[in-house]
Amino acid sequence: MTTLDLDRLRAETPGVAHRIHLNNAGAALMPAPVLDAIRDHLDLEARIGGYEAADERAAEIAEAHRSVERLLNAPTGTVAFLDSATAAFNAALSSIPFRAGDVLLTTRNDYASNQIAFLSLQRRMGIRVVRAPDTDEGGVDVAQMETLVHRLRPRLVSITHVPTNSGLVQPVADVCRICRDRDVPVIVDACQSVGQIPLDVEALDCDFLSATARKFLRGPRGIGFLYVSDRILSAGLEPLLPDMRAADWIEEDLYQPAPDARRFEWWERAYALVLGLGAAARYAEALGIEAVGRRIRALSAHARESLASISQVRVLDRGPDLCGIVTVTVGTLDPAEVVGRLRSHGINTSVSPREAGVLDFDEKGVEGAVRISPHCYNTADDIERLTEAIAALV
Repeated sequence: MTTLDLDRLRAETPGVAHRIHLNNAGAALMPAPVLDAIRDHLDLEARIGGYEAADERAAEIAEAHRSVERLLNAPTGTVAFLDSATAAFNAALSSIPFRAGDVLLTTRNDYASNQIAFLSLQRRMGIRVVRAPDTDEGGVDVAQMETLVHRLRPRLVSITHVPTNSGLVQPVADVCRICRDRDVPVIVDACQSVGQIPLDVEALDCDFLSATARKFLRGPRGIGFLYVSDRILSAGLEPLLPDMRAADWIEEDLYQPAPDARRFEWWERAYALVLGLGAAARYAEALGIEAVGRRIRALSAHARESLASISQVRVLDRGPDLCGIVTVTVGTLDPAEVVGRLRSHGINTSVSPREAGVLDFDEKGVEGAVRISPHCYNTADDIERLTEAIAALV
């Protein structure tokens, strides 16, 4: 599709017939081509066997990798598939040769699992975790980040493109440029941006980029992916504890890592999900990420405006650039109660607890939020019905 056909989008999304799904930052509704790819391979496995099905679909499995590489404008052989975005991120993190005293520079808005991994490295290996400050408006202060990169010479810089707990879009291109200027490796967590914001790893010139299939990309749960730059591959970096897919055991005391991003993968995988991810990447590419993103932003802006008109609703999102995640508090109601009551009315949202964004939520003085995340298949009427349902709660 060169332009978005809402009727077709909804016809290809079975779930919209039953409820209003505004939890795409959690797990989006898969379109029919993705469901078909998964079901078809599971059926094949049931008929002829799992190993045999993978052999028969070898060309389609290879094409799934190429489909994701095209979506990211990544060179061939630079994308690895793993069980989740966290597995992908941690595989990259484990390849960095940290030593005691090294600095890992990140932001106040990096994903909670990433922050926990950083703190684990700090505890285990004696590295130092430093967080660049935010601007008053929201999002990392690029000038301060540049100063810290120049002064601290970090072993690694990490930035989350879109935090899970707000609609903020962070300036990843600026941060990647700073890192390239100082030859500092940088990893981008694109979990919430892939599928709603165009990504070009060649233009970003990042070293790693991790993401999942199940959010705005509309792929299946249980699979994520990792872009690994040629720069990293040429340097010989590899994850901790590779297995027999990532490397070949060539002599009694010697193994040889795979020459491409396969060195970050595991041998065991759900090939139905691999094919589902490939189908999701092709579906998104056919729609056009820019068109999808424009619609998502328009619906999200409509949600913020509509919900802000309710006196007891506080919209928490801030920053110069906002995308498809809307976070709110509803009077004194616990976010979990709000989400549960909305679900009983056929409206899916989700809870973003304090633990998902400790620094952000503490600064805002809240214990959590209701997270609302529309996709291109949602409608303005969906937003109006959400607004009416929330207004009825207070």
